[in-house]
Amino acid sequence: MVYSVKKQILRSLVFVITFSLLLSFYCICFGNFFNSLGNTLAVATAMEPIEKKCLLIDPGHGGEDGGTVGVNGVLEKDLNLSLSEVLGTILEFSGYEVVQTRKEDKMLYDRNVNYHGRKKMLDLKGRLEIAKTVGPDLFIGIHMNAFPEQKYSGLSVYYSKNQAKSKDAAEIIRTNVKNNLQPDNTRETKAASSNIYILDRIPCPAILIECGFLSNPEECEKLSSYDYRRELSFVLYSSLVSFLEE
Repeated sequence: MVYSVKKQILRSLVFVITFSLLLSFYCICFGNFFNSLGNTLAVATAMEPIEKKCLLIDPGHGGEDGGTVGVNGVLEKDLNLSLSEVLGTILEFSGYEVVQTRKEDKMLYDRNVNYHGRKKMLDLKGRLEIAKTVGPDLFIGIHMNAFPEQKYSGLSVYYSKNQAKSKDAAEIIRTNVKNNLQPDNTRETKAASSNIYILDRIPCPAILIECGFLSNPEECEKLSSYDYRRELSFVLYSSLVSFLEE
C-alpha cells in the first residue's frame, strides 16, 4: 500500500515536471503566444477560481463507431479521444472542472434497451443526457473532418444556436487557431443545423470542433502526430480560458 502511494506521488511529480518542461519548450519555440499561455497557466495554478468553471469534453464516436478513416488508416475515434485527454489534463491542471463523456473506446448507448439498429441515435442521446446532467459552462465536441476531395483542410467550429455564448466561444477558437496555428485558414464559424443532433438540442453553451480533414494527406499526418495534437490542445486551451474568464 505504501509502495502504491509512493508510486502515485512519483507519477504526479513526473507529470508536473514534464508538463513544465514542455511548456517551457513551447514558449521558446512559439514566442509571444506561448509566453502568454505560460502566464495564464501560472495565474490559473496559483489562484484557484472562486467558483470552478466546468467544461464537458465529448470525444466523438468510439467502439463500433470508428468515425471517419484517415488516408493513412487512422481512425477518427482514436484521435478524438487522444486530443480530448490532453486538453482535459491541461484544463484540470489549471483548476477547472473537466468531465469527459467517454474515456474508453466505446459507444455510449444504453445496453439495457433494444439497441439493435439504433446504436448511433442512442449514443447521441446518451451524450446529450450527460450534458443535461452535468450542466457545464461549455460543451466541447471533438471531431475530425473528411471530404471526397483531398484538397480541403483546416479546423472549423460549429456552435449551438440555443445559447448566445456558444458563438462567442467558437469565434475565440477560430481567431486563435488562425493567428497561432493555421494562418491560411479562412473558415468561418457556423451555426449548427438540426443535422448536428447534440448542438441542436443541448440547453447549455456548446460547440463542436472539426479539428481538420483526415482526407487531406498532409493534415492527416499532422493530426496523427501526438506532438501536433498537443500543440493544437494548447491553442484550444488558451481559447477556452479566454472564453471562460472574459
